[in-house]
Amino acid sequence: MKSVFFTDKGKVRQHNEDSVGVFVNSHGDYLAVVADGMGGHRAGDVASEMTIDILKEQWNTADKMETAEQAEQWLKRHITDVNEQVFSYSREHQECEGMGTTIVGAICTDLFITIANIGDSRGYIFNESGLQQLTEDHSLVNELVRSGQISKEDAEHHPRKNVLLRALGTESDVSMDIKTIVFEEQDILFLCSDGLSNKISDKELLGIVSSKLPLKEKGQKLIDLANEYGGEDNITLVIVEYTAETESG
Repeated sequence: MKSVFFTDKGKVRQHNEDSVGVFVNSHGDYLAVVADGMGGHRAGDVASEMTIDILKEQWNTADKMETAEQAEQWLKRHITDVNEQVFSYSREHQECEGMGTTIVGAICTDLFITIANIGDSRGYIFNESGLQQLTEDHSLVNELVRSGQISKEDAEHHPRKNVLLRALGTESDVSMDIKTIVFEEQDILFLCSDGLSNKISDKELLGIVSSKLPLKEKGQKLIDLANEYGGEDNITLVIVEYTAETESG
């Protein structure tokens, strides 16, 4: 497999509250995570960095992921643990009160991808069927679209677009969506924060992800495009490609 990740504070924000990582354990399984922090002065950084650091540490000692059920249980158990730690930290540190983060995390093996998400950071798969969004945004606006109260077009410019219905670390309990799909040669997993998905259309995303460019050039092109379109938010992405070669960066 090959992977790259990028994070950029954008053109407007003073700080980057996104965190990102791709980690390979001793069994050769990959864990890719994007976390978009929120809440309080600098506290968003704390929530997202804690999330990445804790999961990285746990992944280093994870067993080989033989089955989808094993991967789903791992994500559920460890993301629940992260939620408890972030929530406790925010209660104990006044300057971090109310902080939280989105998360989209994926375990990638030679057979499958298991993906979990909370909030509005997204996961996509590009394969022979094209580009497909794997995650559902846990946002007020997406709920309005799902229930038929507004159209997808209305959602793009809705004044409450940033209101989340779920986040990691804001409450003592949290629920997440988890699913597993087949991962095959030449398939590409793509994870991103809303700083990218709010700026770049699915058609533009498909055009770049499916291109013959090297992974690093694809990632940089997407960051540049989101900034070109305003860059009002932090922009973060991960690309993992199923290939016989092994490379990360």
